[in-house]
Amino acid sequence: MKPAARVIYSAATIALGCAEARAEPEWAQRDAAEVRAERTLAQMTQEEKIQLLHGTMPLFIPAAKRAHGMPVGAGVIAGIERLGIPPQYATDASLGVSNIMDMRKGDVATALPSGLSLASSWNPALVREGGRMIGSEAVAKGFNVMLAGGVNLVRDPRAGRNFEYLGEDPLLGGVLVGAQIAGVQSNGIIATIKHFALNDQEIGRSSASVEMDEAAMRESDLLAFQIGIERGNPGSVMCSYNKVGGTYACENRFLLTDVLRRDWGFKGYVMSDWGAVHSTEALLAGLDQQSGEMLDRKRWFSTELKPKLVDGSIPMSAVDTAAKRVLWAIYANGVDRTEITAKTIDYSRNGEVALQAAREGTVLLRNEGGLLPLAGSVRSMVVIGGKADLGVLSGGGSSQVVPVGGFRAVEKIESGPAATFARRAWGGTPPLDALRRTFGNAQVTFVDGNDPTAAAAAAKAADVAVVFATKFATEAEDQPDLSLDGQQDALIAAVASANPRTVVVLETGNAVAMPWLAKVPAVLAAWYPGQRGGDAIAEILSGKTNPSGRLPVTFPASVDQLPNPVLPGSDLPPPSKDDKSSYGLQTNSPPFSITYPEGSDAGYRWFDRKGEKPLFAFGHGLSYTTFRYSALKAKGGRTVSASFTVTNTGTRKGADVPQVYVTLPGKARRLIGWDKPLLKPGESRIVTIEADPRLLASFDAARQRWVLTPGKVRIEVARSAGEPVLTARVSLAAQTIKP
Repeated sequence: MKPAARVIYSAATIALGCAEARAEPEWAQRDAAEVRAERTLAQMTQEEKIQLLHGTMPLFIPAAKRAHGMPVGAGVIAGIERLGIPPQYATDASLGVSNIMDMRKGDVATALPSGLSLASSWNPALVREGGRMIGSEAVAKGFNVMLAGGVNLVRDPRAGRNFEYLGEDPLLGGVLVGAQIAGVQSNGIIATIKHFALNDQEIGRSSASVEMDEAAMRESDLLAFQIGIERGNPGSVMCSYNKVGGTYACENRFLLTDVLRRDWGFKGYVMSDWGAVHSTEALLAGLDQQSGEMLDRKRWFSTELKPKLVDGSIPMSAVDTAAKRVLWAIYANGVDRTEITAKTIDYSRNGEVALQAAREGTVLLRNEGGLLPLAGSVRSMVVIGGKADLGVLSGGGSSQVVPVGGFRAVEKIESGPAATFARRAWGGTPPLDALRRTFGNAQVTFVDGNDPTAAAAAAKAADVAVVFATKFATEAEDQPDLSLDGQQDALIAAVASANPRTVVVLETGNAVAMPWLAKVPAVLAAWYPGQRGGDAIAEILSGKTNPSGRLPVTFPASVDQLPNPVLPGSDLPPPSKDDKSSYGLQTNSPPFSITYPEGSDAGYRWFDRKGEKPLFAFGHGLSYTTFRYSALKAKGGRTVSASFTVTNTGTRKGADVPQVYVTLPGKARRLIGWDKPLLKPGESRIVTIEADPRLLASFDAARQRWVLTPGKVRIEVARSAGEPVLTARVSLAAQTIKP
């Protein structure tokens, strides 16, 4: 898969290395966690080392045999009490402490908005605070490993887990996931970064092989992980189900050893996804821990490993290396010092974090005629559809959080691979209640939307109609199209025809088509807005909160604009018995190959490359005030930088998200930075952005280097990937950078 690297050693390099070694003893060059890990490893028996390399799921352990205080969650790795090595108790996921299918009867947690909502905030500090909050709840519930955060790129809007992730751009996603991981680990626990790598759709997630050249990987999906690891320093990386270049990700030496360890210097351990291990030899490729071993065909890292240690086909040194990596992560994050006994959680305080995340993650897509914010003089409002009287929708699968107050509506998934562990559910603050509180002087009524004719009649009689439209997404399944669920597109069209003052609030896990858009003056993308989503929506509709969200993904006008108009694998027959035997019980397709024609040009870069106009561009989002950009000063050299002034020219306080893009000769434009200044009316602020040089480079797989080509490049200060405002040209100097 990967060409052999050509390595050249010069006399100067060797001499420098020797001088450094003489100047400082080897032990002093290593961190304290590494030294502790080596010392502990020296005291461990073979059985104890192996114990760190495989785990089970508490639900599979009879209650009478569970260790005292063991929480029921995603997994458990037994500890070694005599050496002070704590057990590892893992919980899903990036949006809060999940409780899949109510495995802990009645347990709730603060539900953050979806990953795409968090990404829409473009606010690393907010995402970090969200990570800190959910990590604190994990500790309070007895967990010390949190399976957060996900940074697989959104390559296709139909992919089922898009809602969990942080958008289509590797810089935005990498910066935000790094912030989230740092927040989680500030609690003295381990976070993961997942799913490594190219696990960008659910059809074929266990059986498909992604075929992509190394340069394209390095410049897109792998770069998102690299930035996230650099910024968040996670204790663990979770490898994915799929194959990459014909080899399972969890035994892919190129990914786990060459890229992760050799090039990026990652010191932690690689855990498998649950049911993603296929051989004991994965240990030699760089996998350190088999998670949820009962979901695999065999207990590869325990029962199957021991005889191979005896016959020498697996060297004991491989076990030592893996165990040391696990120990390093424990010591580097202070997990051995973190008390994980049950504690009282301040859900009211944590709910404020979820509320702020929902406020900043809601995107005002359209506001023709300034319909929003709704005037305080509104006398009557009809709220239609979306179960807005009960709560807000959440995504399904391992990331789903049972919100404080519980779910108020649950619909079972009757068939398919998601049926065993996912469900449609609504909870959190009901938008109807929040709107009634916010518009206390208005008559606010509710119509369920099941009858478009009745809904249109109710809309015609009201001053304003607010339609809540939903599209459910879940792990294990992709979506056939971009339409809203059921007949909601027809419902919206009927309501908008009856009342020109119609607002649509979208609760979706991805981009959707909007055949009714020309009839609807105002549209909010609220995503899955979490615990306090109803409150945030009411605040934005009323104007109490000025929206500041910006899209982290492109909304295509139709699937015909996508690199793969037909989602790979979606036209295949169901998996056979042999497929399920080979790839696991939850396999949803026969084996096939996935190719991404866009290569590194995912999302908005594909649209730029093809000259296509999307429905809404990456980075798009409106405000109730206006902003002016001026006085651009750009510099080139070994990197590029841009300094400019942002001024609030409107009448309301608001936060803007000015974005800086660069276009290299023959390349699609690329985001190199952004800021989020909060400005009072008339206030100005100077924003300065300096690019990571890797964003200006191409990856040369033969030389194993990032290569910056000298020449003129275009810099744009923009409101979105499709709306540049200020432009400059600067010269880029030649440079090569290690991977």
